[in-house]
Amino acid sequence: MNSVTSWLAGLSGPVIYAVVAAMVFFEDALFFGFVLPGETAVVLGGVLANRHHGVSVYWLALAVVIAAIAGDSVGYEIGHHFGPRILTTRPLRGHQDRIGAAQDTIRRRGPIAVFFGRFIAFFRAMMPALAGISHMPYRTFLLFNALGGLTWGLGFTLVGYFAGSAYTQVEHTVGTALALVIAGLVVVALVVWHLRRRRARPDAGETNGPDEP
Repeated sequence: MNSVTSWLAGLSGPVIYAVVAAMVFFEDALFFGFVLPGETAVVLGGVLANRHHGVSVYWLALAVVIAAIAGDSVGYEIGHHFGPRILTTRPLRGHQDRIGAAQDTIRRRGPIAVFFGRFIAFFRAMMPALAGISHMPYRTFLLFNALGGLTWGLGFTLVGYFAGSAYTQVEHTVGTALALVIAGLVVVALVVWHLRRRRARPDAGETNGPDEP
């Protein structure tokens, strides 16, 4: 990863914005995250901004957020227009188990999965296309996509900026923390759903009782 950092550091400021934004965009639009996760590119860009390589952290964050939202929108359109057959293409054949898990998540959680999927590498690459395949309304998708892209883009840009040379350790720590937070939210949601379901059963029985002969 140091070689990537050195290569980026040798570029001019505008080119760095373009390269980082392109990595983010193509991860979401064309599943390039299997090669280099977009969050890694964003953190590296933040590191360079911290080291004053002609990179403004503000312009970098803006470029990342726009690329994230635009890339997801393209991924959504690809899924919407081409349907499930894109899931059997060569780059995705070895990931069918994880694709199945992502499909199950979006069926159960809907737009919430779009937001939280932004913080998980594989889901970030697949969730836009899966939302399109499932025919989620685009306005709903765009809202949660924009919220996720804004939070993720600003967050990881600042992680890189404030981490400086320690970006690798911080990226791993932040990724683990985000995963734990998401897992906790999912557990809470499941518990709430289970309790509501249990409460609904007696109510249904009481409603049907008087109608019996």
